[in-house]
Amino acid sequence: MTQPSWMETIFDRTPHLSATGPVDPVVYDGSAAALRQRTVNFAAKRYADMMFVSGLDRATADRNFRLRVAQLPSGLSAHTTGHSIQAQAGADFAAGRFLIETDAPDRRATVRWGETVGHALARPGFGSILLGPHAAPAFDTAPIVRPAPNVGKAWPHGDAVEASQVPSALADALDAFFASSSGVYGVLIASPDRVLTERYSAFGRPDRVTPSWSMTKAITSTVIGRLVHQGWLRSMHDPAPAPLWSDPRGIHRLITLDHLVRMRSGLGFPVRHEDGSTHIGFENSGVYQDAGDAFAAAQRSMVATIPGSVFRYVNSGMNVLGAIIRDQIQRRGLPYYETAYGLLVDRLGMSSYQHSADIAGNLIASGAGYATLRDYAKLGALYLNDGVWNGERLLPEGWVDYALTPSHTGTNYAACFRSNIGGGFPDLPRDTAWASGASDQKLFILRGQRLTVAVSNETDHAMDMAALNRLIATTIDCYILK
Repeated sequence: MTQPSWMETIFDRTPHLSATGPVDPVVYDGSAAALRQRTVNFAAKRYADMMFVSGLDRATADRNFRLRVAQLPSGLSAHTTGHSIQAQAGADFAAGRFLIETDAPDRRATVRWGETVGHALARPGFGSILLGPHAAPAFDTAPIVRPAPNVGKAWPHGDAVEASQVPSALADALDAFFASSSGVYGVLIASPDRVLTERYSAFGRPDRVTPSWSMTKAITSTVIGRLVHQGWLRSMHDPAPAPLWSDPRGIHRLITLDHLVRMRSGLGFPVRHEDGSTHIGFENSGVYQDAGDAFAAAQRSMVATIPGSVFRYVNSGMNVLGAIIRDQIQRRGLPYYETAYGLLVDRLGMSSYQHSADIAGNLIASGAGYATLRDYAKLGALYLNDGVWNGERLLPEGWVDYALTPSHTGTNYAACFRSNIGGGFPDLPRDTAWASGASDQKLFILRGQRLTVAVSNETDHAMDMAALNRLIATTIDCYILK
């Protein structure tokens, strides 16, 4: 019914300044059934990761697997509230009530917990794709055209690495580190122009791609730096041009690109509990547990705190950046996948690197990337060379300082890198920076010492961080203090 002109209005009837207007916020389902689904989904993804991306055999995958039970997102106090299925899931897993099926020809993993079923499958260039209860992804997984590796060319511009003599003190430090860190795939130490040493465990190899989890954030942030350098984006302090945030009157327009890379976006969402109550939550793992459109869900997050005011480590902001990258590519009529890889990792010759895609075909920007240690270290070499690669500047002047330096108190987080400003690694220089992922995946950048160190660990295994600290400190002693 048309409202008479003399009646008082309840809603603003001014036409939206964009085609879509404000977005409806996503609501996180915190019911026990949803947590069960997320738990089997993530287990399926882990098996697809290990067997069909990293190439482990089933017996090794079984030994390395640790059940990660889905938890409710934490609230403003950083504490998780509400129902937990941890005890039930742990007991059922120990009793063998989780059934894990792997299909090598289809590169598919399926996990069943009673009536709850989750699927994941691996495809080249798309990592392992979480399908959840669905049978297939909603996009074409045809192979992505990427440059061939520079076989035989010396690292870092190729993959040829010459064996070198390891100083005895460093060999002892490597022995100690591997002895106390059973999940380690390997560790690689390099200068900007050569690999100094590398060592691998019984299930690691130089050509084995390994998970990075949130180390992927450093890739995404560096791609944003590439877009600034190319003029596709003007400034990190401009409003983030996310496709769903196009109405300039919306609260999301207060969020800048800088807020997103520094985890100060304020993005959160209502979490609906089993009893219908809600709390404001901050997502930290749902993107790897929910078989949905990661970019749409991230953009539909609500603004829970004033942008720029609070550090809150979330994945949603990074996937807003992923949506921006995809939009910037496609609005120029360029192919999404080839261009997304070509902007950075293919320019660096990181031929082993691949993102995971979500079920909608987005290359997840917050984590779940994979590469060999030799390729991860190439990103470190780019930063050691101030964003210049093979004589060509790929990043804006000043970007390396910007990305590796915290600009707020209360956290060691910079622009998707962490800093040793607080002395977390007590024997390393305070300007040491590192990209970090779950289960202690790390890429260290020691600019003053001209060293980069890449280390990869299997998910949910403990890494001896004190031994890693001593290992890198010994590396400095062996190669720098001479």
